[in-house]
Amino acid sequence: MILGLDISTSITGATVLDYSGQVLYCEAWDLRNKRYFPDIFSKVQRFKQVMGNLYQINKYPIDSIFIEQSLMAFRPGFSSAKTILTLAKFNGILSYVCQQDFGVEPQYIGASTARKSCGIKISKGEKAKDVVLQYVLDNESNFVVEYTKHGNPKPGSYDRADSLIIARAGYNLWKEKNSKS
Repeated sequence: MILGLDISTSITGATVLDYSGQVLYCEAWDLRNKRYFPDIFSKVQRFKQVMGNLYQINKYPIDSIFIEQSLMAFRPGFSSAKTILTLAKFNGILSYVCQQDFGVEPQYIGASTARKSCGIKISKGEKAKDVVLQYVLDNESNFVVEYTKHGNPKPGSYDRADSLIIARAGYNLWKEKNSKS
């Protein structure tokens, strides 16, 4: 099975695909509550718990893991340097957890590379998250989004969509690699 992860210290999206490309699992794990997750270590512990449940309860034998690559540079007007460093640290820790728990070395895919692999084009001025979510809604019949009373997607929707695109890009890489074998 293929696991696609969109890692964040606030909400992490996770998608599992089988080797026919069927979505078996697509969820978001909310880590924003400071009472339950006051630090990075409690968030890692929650990740380990959910990943263990994902494997044991649902019997998904994960043997390919694809993770959205962390931001590589500071861009004014976007995330601060502190945020980028925290996210990179969290990404590294969760990558290690995946390798230890599943015995699989994660592969990293940049967000734009993943979108391109799935045929998603972001025009100038468009918000990538909105375009990705609409693409997933248009192309994945079982993907459902709940909306707030103001008409915005509920928290976790974008993260689930992003993890699905990472998983699909990973699936495309897997197919390409195995067609050559």
